[in-house]
Amino acid sequence: MLAIMMFAFHSLITLCLVILVGCNTQNNYKDNVPDAVIPDDYTLVWSDEFDGEAIDLNKWYIEENGRGGGNNELQFYDSNGVSVGEESESGRNCLILTARKGYYRGRTASSGRVNTSRSYTFTYGRIDALIRLPHTANGLWPAFWLLGEDINKVGWPRCGEIDIVEMGNSEGIATFKQDTYFNGAAHWGYFDNTGYPNKASMVNAPYSLQDGFHLYTLEWDEKHISGYLDLNLNPDAEPFFTLDIDDYQTDRSAGYYFHHPFFIVLNLAVGGNFTGIWDVEKVTALNYGDANMYIDYVRVYQKLK
Repeated sequence: MLAIMMFAFHSLITLCLVILVGCNTQNNYKDNVPDAVIPDDYTLVWSDEFDGEAIDLNKWYIEENGRGGGNNELQFYDSNGVSVGEESESGRNCLILTARKGYYRGRTASSGRVNTSRSYTFTYGRIDALIRLPHTANGLWPAFWLLGEDINKVGWPRCGEIDIVEMGNSEGIATFKQDTYFNGAAHWGYFDNTGYPNKASMVNAPYSLQDGFHLYTLEWDEKHISGYLDLNLNPDAEPFFTLDIDDYQTDRSAGYYFHHPFFIVLNLAVGGNFTGIWDVEKVTALNYGDANMYIDYVRVYQKLK
């Protein structure tokens, strides 16, 4: 009997230690994604840490439409794809954009897209977002980007667009690099018989971007737009995307389109031209259920005058 009691006591102690180690591991995971060191000449001017129980509608507008984003996307966007809650592995409270397969309001999938068009715009500065991207497999297209606030007046691409990070490109699918292949891009100008001006940098990251949180940063001033990956881990990293915006040679030059206010967009698209997939049955990322994009925070900094 004594031996049995001692074994039970030892098992209880072991269980407690396992629980404690598990808690510490979770905390360490969270702490192992440090904040970036922000240069002294920048100050925080706007942010959302997503620490509440619901999205702050004074900051974010939840889009509701099934127009396909101009890219033949498959999803209907609405509030069912937008929530705030905990990312289970890290314990971080996040904005969650959820993509679901299934017929919904005339579309074959649903998801979430939010923007700050009705509440916040900015010109120049630095914007950081700590994001855990979903496993895109084949067919998901998560993005963190900016659009010119005058889009309803001048249209796209005259308003200008800055894609800080996109993932799910058809080239990444074709080369079996779905978890490492990403891009930054910019679009501007107007359509003519040659198309419209744009620039994109396709990058194969040295590690998976779909197995944890990563920091995506845009630095934007009077002369340049530059995108960075994980400046919090490598402060001296070179930009993966750059665009000079001090060229005014013609009305198709970038200088005419990136010196006015832009608003923030976060979305998780399903299929579309970027992915090369237009049939929801070929979106393998949703074969086993919903997919989530987690955003821990978005922070905008500007230089002190």
